[in-house]
Amino acid sequence: MSTVIDLANKVFQPLINLGAAPLMTIVLTLIALLFKVKFTKALEGGLKLGIALTGIGAIINILSTSFADAMQSFVERTGLSLNITDVGWAPLATITWGSPYTLYFLLIMVIVNIVMLVLNRTNTLDVDIFDIWHLSIVGLFAIFCGANLFIATALVIFIGVLKIINSDLMKPTFNDLLNAPDANPMTTTHMNYMMNPIIMVFDKIFDKVFPWLDKYDFDAAKLNSKIGFWGSKFAIGIYLGIFVGMLAGQTPTQIFALAFTAATCLELFSMIGAWFIAAVEPLSRGITDFASNKLKGRTLNIGLDWPFIAGRAEIWAAANVLAPIMLLEAMILPGNKLLPLGGIIAMGVTPALLVVTRGKLIRMIVIGAIELPVFLWSGTLMAPFITETAKKVGAFPKGLNADALISHTTMEGPVEKFLAYLVGNASQGEITFVLYAALALVAYLLIFVWYAREMKKRNAIYAAEKAK
Repeated sequence: MSTVIDLANKVFQPLINLGAAPLMTIVLTLIALLFKVKFTKALEGGLKLGIALTGIGAIINILSTSFADAMQSFVERTGLSLNITDVGWAPLATITWGSPYTLYFLLIMVIVNIVMLVLNRTNTLDVDIFDIWHLSIVGLFAIFCGANLFIATALVIFIGVLKIINSDLMKPTFNDLLNAPDANPMTTTHMNYMMNPIIMVFDKIFDKVFPWLDKYDFDAAKLNSKIGFWGSKFAIGIYLGIFVGMLAGQTPTQIFALAFTAATCLELFSMIGAWFIAAVEPLSRGITDFASNKLKGRTLNIGLDWPFIAGRAEIWAAANVLAPIMLLEAMILPGNKLLPLGGIIAMGVTPALLVVTRGKLIRMIVIGAIELPVFLWSGTLMAPFITETAKKVGAFPKGLNADALISHTTMEGPVEKFLAYLVGNASQGEITFVLYAALALVAYLLIFVWYAREMKKRNAIYAAEKAK
């Protein structure tokens, strides 16, 4: 096993060291060239993707940092005893990529993806290799909790296969949300969307219990066209900034600075979402030609990072409403010790809500509020592991007390973190954990199988509508 890990390090480490944007620029360019796209067009698409990733990361950082300062002020004013600091996703990525096992898990999942493509079990080629850290941290946490590398690898493969299958299931919905043709190759294997099955359970309950609420729903983009500026993403950012600033007891100058920062970021998100579409356009044409000539019409999808859908206004409208709800839940939730700071803008939550509800904003907010405790409990559970690992790899944030605990509020894959905890502890042979882990894995798989069946029904409706 150590030989495989060493091989993964040699193959991938030089690329990973470049960072997400250069890495994905190279990957997308090379893949486009493989599909016989002209070099200049392939490189243009790769550079646009790198620029888009850089832009989206910079804006999320600005937004999270601005709101984190306000939330910290609010906690200091109220004296809340939430002693785990939410440091956001970036330190967690650094921590995870600091482990040689991450490159090993990447190599394993590349092999799994290729095998699934050859066996025609998927149409998705996952190129979002930087975000393998979302899956790797599940394996690392399982090892931390007592699993050996073989068991951790089996858990990673199990979840990873379902992620790839999910990318195929979601593809028609992405086309619908983006108003894109079937030839559009964009989908995603992002861990965000592994919350889809649980969200769909609540969505079906919503259908049975609260269907009447849908008549009060509104499309954030359509609202903007109806009432102009006051329903725009910019205005929503202003409202949220003022609300959070007032909670934090900020001065009028600070409140307006926060409001305009939020407004600007929400507008820029929409613009950058369009860059992802432009980035994959050359590859899309290349795949279409290749599929027509070589694969007898079989379609191939490309698994990207989630922000290609970031232009949908509902993502940001729901995230803005869920931000204060998350804070209130963190204050009263039994067992939670995590203060939402870096994850106050719920990007680990809202993309999956968008896909399952297809942009029904009231459903997104209600279901999002119901599922947020899972993220808070998961972040609390992970804190000792994240803190210890951060100190080992030198990624513990400067300025925090040495005995402080760190984690992340809206870390992708909260359910999978609980699975890792149960599987890791079950590996020690304790019968209670063995039973809980077995039940949890079976339930996880059965819910996914049910969700897959429901998504196939939805996709059949999409196909029938296009055939008319």
